Amino acid sequence: MKKLNVLFFAVIIMALSSCSVITGIFKAGAFVGILSVVIVIGILIWILSLFRGK
Repeated sequence: MKKLNVLFFAVIIMALSSCSVITGIFKAGAFVGILSVVIVIGILIWILSLFRGK
């Protein structure tokens, strides 16, 4: 019975830690996505300003 409790707690700890890892990945993904959009918009504005400058 004691082995079953230890196994149960080990599974719960792994499940909780994986949830926090996935949360971190999604937060990083959201940050990278927002950063990418800002960079692409900046490049588009820069390219448009090159054509308008002539």
